[in-house]
Amino acid sequence: MTAYLVAIDNGSQSTKVSIVDEVGAVHASAQRPLRPYAHPRPGQVVHPDDDLWDSIAATCAEAMRSFTGDVSRIAGVGLCTIRFCRALLDHDGGLHEPLLSWMDERLARAQEPNPAIRHVTTSSGYATYRLTGRRRDTAGNYQGMWPIDPTTWRWSTDPEPYTATGMRRDQLFDLVDPGDLLGHVTDAAAATTGLPTGLPVFATSNDKAVEALGSGLRRDDEVLVSLGTYIAAMTTGDHHSVDDSGRFWTNFASVPDRYLYESGGIRRGMWTVSWFRDLVGADLAELTADAATVEPGSGGLMAVLDWLAPTDHPHRRGALLGFDGTQGRHHVYRAIVEAIALTMHQHCTAMATALDRNFTDIILSGGGSRSDLMAQIFADVFARPVRRTRMSDAAGLGAAICAAVGSGIHPDWNTAIRAMASTTDLTTPTTDGIHAYASIAPRYARITEFTDPLFTALATTEDHPAG
Repeated sequence: MTAYLVAIDNGSQSTKVSIVDEVGAVHASAQRPLRPYAHPRPGQVVHPDDDLWDSIAATCAEAMRSFTGDVSRIAGVGLCTIRFCRALLDHDGGLHEPLLSWMDERLARAQEPNPAIRHVTTSSGYATYRLTGRRRDTAGNYQGMWPIDPTTWRWSTDPEPYTATGMRRDQLFDLVDPGDLLGHVTDAAAATTGLPTGLPVFATSNDKAVEALGSGLRRDDEVLVSLGTYIAAMTTGDHHSVDDSGRFWTNFASVPDRYLYESGGIRRGMWTVSWFRDLVGADLAELTADAATVEPGSGGLMAVLDWLAPTDHPHRRGALLGFDGTQGRHHVYRAIVEAIALTMHQHCTAMATALDRNFTDIILSGGGSRSDLMAQIFADVFARPVRRTRMSDAAGLGAAICAAVGSGIHPDWNTAIRAMASTTDLTTPTTDGIHAYASIAPRYARITEFTDPLFTALATTEDHPAG
């Protein structure tokens, strides 16, 4: 008989819930946008009220209502949420203040002492607590300012990291590995989410690692480019590694004792695409079709994609350069897409050099991967065939894989990945496109050499206005 799994994928802009079977086929799904971020003070970015939990509960309930299969055959839930978030809980288990987004500058600093805060956890830890009533969390979602030992996947035994992060061990949830049991759905959570009472909830990892798992990323010669709100490239490895030159950093994978090597990224990647679409009030399909008729190089336009500045270059801003009156909105759209591909090619090349690897297989995942134009530009820029994940919600599929292993539907990780994850839609590069972008790429690689001094000067002027 068919077994089913509930996959929760809580991202930066929306929550997606899918009910899939043991081969990854989707039988029901729902998606709801998150509310716009709130900015209580400069530098602070939070999810308003209790929006993260509200979105998870409502989306689960909608997916369950549309599911026509046998509910008793649902074996478990895989829970995946946004990384780099922080939940501060009071002594009653409620939010002391709205959940801190990954963009909140406070996450780069030690937690300030506050007797009203009883527990400090991640977005996944908070969601686990609301679903199961247990203070447990996946070790794989602790990146950034946390006292975790990256080699053991457990809280550090050294007192120094606790001093550096401003956290006490008694404030932190217990850690489990991906695929391990977090708890069972409580009566209260069942009433809100529509999930069956007592349904087991299994740990995944951070959202990028879970997306890599759902994309089937396993080999050293594969690189995955995740086209989401934050765009990054990833490949896998078996040890924690530090690159002093900053060409990649090491993240927990979604398989225990495995690691994800992650390149530099674009902090508001596909968000920039959505921003431009909404700005000009265009239909995305029409905008994409028009941009596909534009020659590589977008009529001389180039985009700098720092709509949200990277932490190591805080003065950077987004920019569009090269207007001469001949371009239209479709040129601008193509220039943004080209900038995404060119920027990620730079990051992938740097990571490959640092790891001494040659990436021959390029995989695209995320909502942006559904665009044929995006896939073709990536293939031409990388001069490699590009594959796309079968499901646009690869993180959701990765969450289902974790639940499939945890519930015993599949006996091990490799079996589950082979059965459930696959890619499709091979896009091959064109000769003309390869030649065009081979000429454009070196010039694009130098663009910030010219814009950085300008933005630095502008920021200095803003900080110290004349008079």
